[in-house]
Amino acid sequence: MGVIQPVEIAVSAIGAAIGEPARAQILFCLVDGHARTSTELAIVANVSPSTASTHLARLKKLRLVAMVAQGKHRYYRLEGPAVAAALEALTVIAGGPHQTFVPKTPHRLRTARTCYDHMAGLLAVNLHDRFHKLGWLVIGADGVGTYGLTEDGVKALTRLGIDIDATRALRRRFACACVDWSERRPHIGGALGAALLKVALKRKWVTQDLDSRALNITRRGQREMLARFGLPY
Repeated sequence: MGVIQPVEIAVSAIGAAIGEPARAQILFCLVDGHARTSTELAIVANVSPSTASTHLARLKKLRLVAMVAQGKHRYYRLEGPAVAAALEALTVIAGGPHQTFVPKTPHRLRTARTCYDHMAGLLAVNLHDRFHKLGWLVIGADGVGTYGLTEDGVKALTRLGIDIDATRALRRRFACACVDWSERRPHIGGALGAALLKVALKRKWVTQDLDSRALNITRRGQREMLARFGLPY
């Protein structure tokens, strides 16, 4: 029998933390990228405030959530996009095998939503596929789900208002495949995915719900998706 390595012990601890239903509800509530108080998360998880605090302390210790102090208030959010990506992937696994995949996601969430700090849903999956077809996005050198940009891709996304050099310089993966839980196909995650969402919000291609992960594609967004990317919406 082999010796259990530290990374395996850490993975086991993280799996146990996520596996508790109340903690899982807390984590998935935070996938929308918004920070919430322990009181709000206690309501989400249907536990007492003291129990929620205990759960949050464990999640914080394992670096699954982070606490942000603002005045007298303490807010909790996911530690980062890697945690959101892991939760999204677990959602895909939890769906189980399908002979013919039929999404059961509510229509508004399936069309477009946030996945932590980037876009998800049918819109994001279609953008991912279209960027590949246009020759902007290529598989990274490591071949394990990371992406790079071609010269044409750099020019096109720079025209959209994305500072590619600054995006590359961030301390996170530049671009990666994030498996979409409603479509079971990848959308663009990483720093580039976050930059695309910022552009879409700034240009008012989409608007964001205050109380859910849903994104609403505006009429301007419909025109721009067709004119720039050949995507009819």
